[in-house]
Amino acid sequence: MTTMPMPVLTPPAPDSAAMQAMPGMNTRPGNPGSVASPMSPMQGGPAPADARDSFDYSGGFSRSVMPGAEASDGLRLGAVFVEQFEAVETNQGSGSAWDVQAWYGGPFDKAWLRTQGDRRGGRTETASVEALWFRPFHPFWGTQLGVRQDFGEGPNRTWAALGVQGVAPYWNAVEATAYVGEDGRTAARLKIATDLRVTQRLVLRPDVEANLFGRSDAARRTGSGLSSTQVGLRLRYEFRREFAPYIGVAWNHGFGETRELRRLSGDPNDEVQWIIGFQVWR
Repeated sequence: MTTMPMPVLTPPAPDSAAMQAMPGMNTRPGNPGSVASPMSPMQGGPAPADARDSFDYSGGFSRSVMPGAEASDGLRLGAVFVEQFEAVETNQGSGSAWDVQAWYGGPFDKAWLRTQGDRRGGRTETASVEALWFRPFHPFWGTQLGVRQDFGEGPNRTWAALGVQGVAPYWNAVEATAYVGEDGRTAARLKIATDLRVTQRLVLRPDVEANLFGRSDAARRTGSGLSSTQVGLRLRYEFRREFAPYIGVAWNHGFGETRELRRLSGDPNDEVQWIIGFQVWR
């Protein structure tokens, strides 16, 4: 059987003049017959007059203030946390108490304000205000340096403050602060609290606070060493994350010299407090 030979098709040579006339198909200088990339005319040079502005869809933000952009560390934000604002009922009468924190600043430096205290019978028994500078050294921890002023019964006291504040494992919020006051006075305060979610809105919050002093201060009814502790249990309902009323109970106990100073002044050493209040932040 005879096999028929297949014709060989030879492509015609490219017409250089025709290719040069096509947009984007110019031959490269110094290399006749080669074809440039179609994108060659777009490389380099100024942008076209009708090019889209990169900020057209930024909603009015620029890179210096847009969250998540390269310069987000320049943002200045603030917040107020009313941790406790409550009415208190005890076998010694009724009163009120508060624990509030606020801060303002950037991610690396913040001005921090803390205040807490309680009132009984229309008078302030104990109260303190702290003005601090917060500087983080870990994603969950930071140092605090500043001053504390004590008010209430007895003479006012001024302290230099140095401490840490952050979140320990299992989401335990911790405040540990040391104080140095006038005439060589020293003190320390430790606060620990955590949130135990019963449901998405119902939250049980146990907390404990301990106060220590380097020496006794009879004018303010505080003894040396471990002076007092307060253990609380509050159950709140979060209508919103930013607002939650609560009910609770707290136990206040004095130790050592503080117990004796309370006895001499006619104040109870062991006090059970029934609480109703609210928590709010913004």
